[in-house]
Amino acid sequence: MQGILYEEPSIWLFLLVTCIMGGWAAWMTGRACAKTWRPIGVLVFYMLLLGVAVRFIHFALFGGTMLTLQYYVVDTIVLIIVGTLGYRYTRTKQMIRQYYWLYEKVSPFSWKEKTGA
Repeated sequence: MQGILYEEPSIWLFLLVTCIMGGWAAWMTGRACAKTWRPIGVLVFYMLLLGVAVRFIHFALFGGTMLTLQYYVVDTIVLIIVGTLGYRYTRTKQMIRQYYWLYEKVSPFSWKEKTGA
């Protein structure tokens, strides 16, 4: 996997920077987009920008390359996945709380219309 998904000598650096630090920022960005009722396209745009920031952290702190399309795409895909999960989790809570007479929770990431209300 080293050289394909991450360039650092250890997977722990990839997990720390991209998955934990970047993932936390992506989750919070997805949460913020959902709370302000923004469409998912805005979230994807923010994740593209966050991908640049994550690449910069790899570059500045751990000697990674800044302008590598392959690693930027991998980091951004991870961020989009985590950001979308944060978006859906928050949107589900919103829909259930604000429209409790219309929707019921199916899972942490989805809701459905109530039947027989």
